[in-house]
Amino acid sequence: MRLILALPLLAVAACDVDNDSANDQVRLEYNQQKIEDAAAATARTAEEVGSSVGNVAADTGRAIKKEVGDIDVDVDVTRNRSRNATANEAAVH
Repeated sequence: MRLILALPLLAVAACDVDNDSANDQVRLEYNQQKIEDAAAATARTAEEVGSSVGNVAADTGRAIKKEVGDIDVDVDVTRNRSRNATANEAAVH
């Protein structure tokens, strides 16, 4: 989806405009090679950014694990209710 937003920018980058004011004409020319080169450069940059984000996330995870360490939590939950409370609750429902 984001690539669709970048397509007009790639087209403008590969566009040559000649303005002939004497004849009141504008010539617009697209260079396909420039478009392909710009698209390839954009793809390489996106790949590098993605790789960098992944590296930062991995480094952050290692730093958090080193700082926090392993935490063991034991939880024992028991619930003791009187018979009257259970009977009253059943009557309400």
